[in-house]
Amino acid sequence: MIRLVIFGMKILGPVAALVWLCLQPSLDLLLAQPSPVRIPRVSRAPRLSDFLDHVPREAELTITDFTQYMPGDGTPVSQPTTAYLSYDDKNLYVAYVCKDDPKLIRARLAKRDQIDSDDRVVLNIDTYHDHRRQYWFDFNGLGVQADGTTIDGVEDNADWDTVWFADGKMTEDGYVVLATIPFRSLRFPNAASQTWGLILGRFIQRNNEFSSWPKTSRSRRGWVAQAGDMEGLENISPGRNLQFIPYGLFSASHYLDQPAWAAPQFLSRYEKRVGLNSKVVLRDTFTLDLALNPDFSQVESDEPQVTVNQRYEVFFPEKRPFFLDNAGLFKTPQQLFFSRRIADPEFGARLTGRVGGWSLGMLAMDDRAPGQSVAEDDPLRGRRTGDVVFRLERQMFRDSSIGALVTSQNFGDTSNRVFALDTSLKVSRNWTVNGQAMTSDTRTTGGPRLAGPAYYADLRHSGQHLIFTTSYTDRNPGFRSQLGFINRVDVRYTQQTLGYMWRPERSWLVSFGPQAQAFINYDRQGRLQDWSVRPEFDLVFKGQTQLSFSRTDAFELFNGRGFRKRSSEVDFSTALLKWLAIDSSFSKGTSVNYYPAAGLAPFLGSSKGGSLGLTIHPSQRIRLDETYIYSGLATPASSVYSNHIVRSKVNYQFTRALSLRAILDYDAVLPNASLVNLERDKRLGMDVLFTYMLNYGTALYVGYTDLYNNVALDPTVSPNLRRTAFPDTSTGRQFFVKLSYLFRL
Repeated sequence: MIRLVIFGMKILGPVAALVWLCLQPSLDLLLAQPSPVRIPRVSRAPRLSDFLDHVPREAELTITDFTQYMPGDGTPVSQPTTAYLSYDDKNLYVAYVCKDDPKLIRARLAKRDQIDSDDRVVLNIDTYHDHRRQYWFDFNGLGVQADGTTIDGVEDNADWDTVWFADGKMTEDGYVVLATIPFRSLRFPNAASQTWGLILGRFIQRNNEFSSWPKTSRSRRGWVAQAGDMEGLENISPGRNLQFIPYGLFSASHYLDQPAWAAPQFLSRYEKRVGLNSKVVLRDTFTLDLALNPDFSQVESDEPQVTVNQRYEVFFPEKRPFFLDNAGLFKTPQQLFFSRRIADPEFGARLTGRVGGWSLGMLAMDDRAPGQSVAEDDPLRGRRTGDVVFRLERQMFRDSSIGALVTSQNFGDTSNRVFALDTSLKVSRNWTVNGQAMTSDTRTTGGPRLAGPAYYADLRHSGQHLIFTTSYTDRNPGFRSQLGFINRVDVRYTQQTLGYMWRPERSWLVSFGPQAQAFINYDRQGRLQDWSVRPEFDLVFKGQTQLSFSRTDAFELFNGRGFRKRSSEVDFSTALLKWLAIDSSFSKGTSVNYYPAAGLAPFLGSSKGGSLGLTIHPSQRIRLDETYIYSGLATPASSVYSNHIVRSKVNYQFTRALSLRAILDYDAVLPNASLVNLERDKRLGMDVLFTYMLNYGTALYVGYTDLYNNVALDPTVSPNLRRTAFPDTSTGRQFFVKLSYLFRL
């Protein structure tokens, strides 16, 4: 009998453990879940003056018990904070009364979405109550807005925008703000009675403090899953919600055209373009976006990055509005859809939505850019690509999912197809498993047909103190994702991160601790390609001040040769002063010259790199951003190259809607032509932009850009272009006016 009991325990023990791991997330959430709150319906909308003048309101949900998410974990908010919520037939209302010393509050008149460094409050709502996705709405003490969406474990998208309203006023003992969020700006189930997830929050920047209701904790994985339940929303609807944004663009350009098939020449171009972006909500569940000649002009410029002597393509984030809406739905553990691959479409359609536990996304567009980049006598001249992306996802349990992604691109007789399955499984309170299996099929013109699988898996632990991640990536040499951002194939690499942070209570030192990262990579024939070990020590202080030290030792196989590399780095950032923020880094070590001069093999040189960023607020309306980035490589005898990037940016905010921005850029690549295959390139650019943004979709832009290069046309050299000493030739001058207007029916 005893042996039978022992045998039964051996069999049932692992089963019980597995059952416990599966049930623990639900048990954790059940034990941590606060009591539901109930929001009242009102017949008179609250006004900001009601809270300033202490006028009695009709009814409201009042919340005062805010606790710290950071730096404390569950300790009371350091400054008294009260939130008031109500709703009517058309809008959700949330007001905050925040007590504090006005001299210490950080609140600036800024452009929309540029209040990250300000003291502010936030409303997070999970309208589908799926414990994984939410809208968030931030606003500072002057009523400047920022908004976005979050998908737990996938994306925090600060580029999503919609129509809502906020107002705020500084007072003698803090600030008061009121936000009005139209239901037609949200998506939620078509049901008579709604229950939404709710997280209210307040940022106090000088203390590195974020406090919330309900109590949230860094020791639990996920953010949206920690929301409280808000009941009482009855008989609300986003309505028909037909949205049309027509736009008109006029531009005059003078630029240097450098086609690969002809000699360079200066051209002038005048362009008049009109287009339409439209949005139709179907049964409060699905959203259909249709675009005719979509507005893909990029008003905001990319932030400067080092692109010299890079072995792989440098990533620049998406900024175009059409792709930012619901972008998280198309994201998977491996980035198989990178929307900047679609450069110049004329038509586009996207269908996204959620029903039950299912999420669906479909995207179809053309792209004129590939057909314009080939020679004029090429048969593909004027042809377009056809780009299609399909995404289906099913939520499981309370915080897990499984999904599928398909991408397709066709251009002439070439094509690329990618098929993928992915999953995210929360197996306990702090542990998560993510995985993805992919395969592709690529047809090329006159070349071989490429095909092959790829795999990815990771195990993550997130907690208040311990950080741990281990991942494995395997890509066949034939795998291709032409619509994705996959910069390397024929790899099998393992990557691990382990760290521990101590968090003293009631101390000027918020957290400190070591962290180590390591990876090793083999090709699929078992040959060592890379390895790297990077220990690091981080310190976080109050005043948004951080200091870290790291050391990297690495090996890299490049062009059949092995290189041992090293690097030491120091990073420092602070916003201790209300009017000044500093972000800096410095590194020194060795690096590979990937592009040696003709007749030379790649070699190892001494490398230096650094950056310094200053953000200055001389007044509440003015913001100055100064950036300097340096990278260089040298041998014991001479310099190989140096790269200097300088940016000066100023923004003056007349009102919340009206602003003027100016940017001055300088970029210089100074090579030693006997050692590196780089041209001496100097660029000086200026960019002036006048913006009047009444709300999302309704805006007027007037801009002027001019780019100068150190080049001159010279028919005595090939290809008719000669480098000069100074960037004194205008190679890209443009004046443009763009107007868009939002119609909501």
